[in-house]
Amino acid sequence: MSQPKPAVPATGEGIEADVVVVGAGPGGSTTAAHLADRGLDVVLLEKATFPREKVCGDGLTPRAVKQLVRLGIDTSEEAGWVRNRGLRVYGGRTEPFELPWPELKEFPPFGLVRARAEFDKILADRAVAGGARLYEETNVTAPVIDERTDRIVGVTTKDGRTFRAPVVVAADGNSARLALGMGLAKRTDRPMGVAVRAYFTSPRTHDDYMESWLELWDGKPGESNLLPGYGWVFGMGDGTVNVGLGTVGSSSEPAKLNYREMFGAWLANTPPEWGFRPENQVGPTLGAALPMSFNRQPAYTRGLLLVGDSGGMISPFNGEGISYAMEAAEMAADAIADARFRGFGTPSAEEALRGYPARLKAEWGGYFRLGQVFVSLIEHPQVMHLCTRYGLPRPTLMRFTMKLLAHLYDTRDGDWMDKVISALAKVAPSA
Repeated sequence: MSQPKPAVPATGEGIEADVVVVGAGPGGSTTAAHLADRGLDVVLLEKATFPREKVCGDGLTPRAVKQLVRLGIDTSEEAGWVRNRGLRVYGGRTEPFELPWPELKEFPPFGLVRARAEFDKILADRAVAGGARLYEETNVTAPVIDERTDRIVGVTTKDGRTFRAPVVVAADGNSARLALGMGLAKRTDRPMGVAVRAYFTSPRTHDDYMESWLELWDGKPGESNLLPGYGWVFGMGDGTVNVGLGTVGSSSEPAKLNYREMFGAWLANTPPEWGFRPENQVGPTLGAALPMSFNRQPAYTRGLLLVGDSGGMISPFNGEGISYAMEAAEMAADAIADARFRGFGTPSAEEALRGYPARLKAEWGGYFRLGQVFVSLIEHPQVMHLCTRYGLPRPTLMRFTMKLLAHLYDTRDGDWMDKVISALAKVAPSA
């Protein structure tokens, strides 16, 4: 653990609730919605004002769609969502491979695209509709610590306000200010990714498939140098396309690369008719870090629960974080609601809260560990090239790989692919 930052003593007035949730991104808003649905008094704090922009690919796999359905959110095209049928993969040959999302019992057979500025507001509005109290322009700076128990009992904000609750949820992203304030340092043995993205006006705005590029070249494909990482192209359906590049390394410190330069080199060699050129760019090129594989632990300690990026809940296989943030949100809400009805502050309630990190590791620990092995291989472009050249042309192997990389398989009564992946995840030590 790192040395915690000075905390605010537990004295003085403040706004009180059953739970304070810090950060109204997908993890925070989903946590607040589930808690409110369970009858708890929830305060949701957001440092910005909606709508606000976030660095994201804007693409949602069926795993994330499932969480929207569980919240009762209308995902129809009439409600502004862009549906897609699967994944188009470039790599190993000129023509791409089109892989429909698998037909599974546990997940719907379609993905979605929605700009994060709209997506996050939809989730925040859902939390408010359920009864959560949303405070925008509320920048949390430090935990409020009860010196007698050494537990967090609230937070203080940049403008001097205090919000108090027996339990606090940190969904404040990669900055993890609250976790740091409680002495939780990131682990150096976990992968860290970096992503950059930009929007372009493009005739490719309407597309039935989300697109992934497993080989990135700095010149003519097949006749130049391979760049580390992967790319994506997601049609937004509004005249624009979200185009991005992601890289991942096996250590906590990203490689010292010029990501924007790499991004520009790749885009310069895409077909001109696609429009991925500076004159068609809408807005700036933005980047963000991607903390992976539970890189900050434990996910519960002394009244604080970590949800989403603050706890490194991003898949090392594909850089997806939204679905895991939303799944963790429901698990956290289950634990907190259980603790509240057992009686906050009792040993029984503490047992319920400690069940949250145990459940996270049971659900994803083995899968994330497999992802770490995967990252240690594909961070070398030559290895990725061999995989795409000799693996992609085999349809059965490609379907298996898609299920593995997208974390889309049935854990009960699935086909042989599902059973193999489930077995691998079970025998792998937890991340």
